Amino acid sequence: MMKQTIKVTIYSLMTFMLILQSCSSDDGEAYADPQTNASSVQLSDNTALGTILTDADGKTLYFFSKDTKDTSQCLGGCLDAWPIFYTQNITTSTGLEVSDFATITRADGELQTTYKGWPLHYFANDNEAGDTNGEDIGNVWYVAKPDYSLMYAKAQLVGHDGNNYMSTYALGDEETSYIVSVNGRTIYTFSNDKNNTNNFTSADFSNNAVWPIVEITLDQIPSILQNSDFGTIDVNGRTQLTYRGWPLYYFGEDAARGDNKGVSFPAPGVWPIANVNIEIAPN
Repeated sequence: MMKQTIKVTIYSLMTFMLILQSCSSDDGEAYADPQTNASSVQLSDNTALGTILTDADGKTLYFFSKDTKDTSQCLGGCLDAWPIFYTQNITTSTGLEVSDFATITRADGELQTTYKGWPLHYFANDNEAGDTNGEDIGNVWYVAKPDYSLMYAKAQLVGHDGNNYMSTYALGDEETSYIVSVNGRTIYTFSNDKNNTNNFTSADFSNNAVWPIVEITLDQIPSILQNSDFGTIDVNGRTQLTYRGWPLYYFGEDAARGDNKGVSFPAPGVWPIANVNIEIAPN
């Protein structure tokens, strides 16, 4: 009887040690989880492009100009070249705010991480950490940066009247490229303005809610744009950004990210979008 008791005691002790080792192993795995011990998105310095966004392994992340809405237009075969970046728990390095990141459910049902509203992608031809081979491909793919002041979008123009417009402001279906704020808000010019002269905004800003002036301090911009094309003017004590001499505006009724309703208000072409094809404003 005593021998049987000793055997049971030894067996119980061994079982307890195995359970203890198992718990210890689980704790070790949780501690080593890269999601909790390394930044899932970090900042990296690039000699040519400055500060860029990368994943935890230093792989470069990208924006797609066609992602003007709250989903991604890179579907099907596009993903072979531009795979999705997604991480469930965002952790960031110094210089990034977790609040700037979000998760969307794409049209194909997959989850994707966004930064300031822009879905994040990899480029399949980036073979090493720090590669930026996808920069400015097709004038629609740009390395993701934390300090963009503006982005370059490409989308169908859909006017305030609900009609589709082409880049000529004639009715029709066409994807048009244009400048937007870093958060995707469409930027316009006014056809009655002159070079570095705002002919719309009232001295008391009583009509500013209809066509708010763009008040952005320029920092980084997509490589398709040139810093020398931008300037500023004083508008009744406030500083308005200009592009090729054209004062820049938003449209007050562009309520959602990616809206470009102003192209038809009050008539098509009165408030053109700003892009690289626009002529220098007349004197």
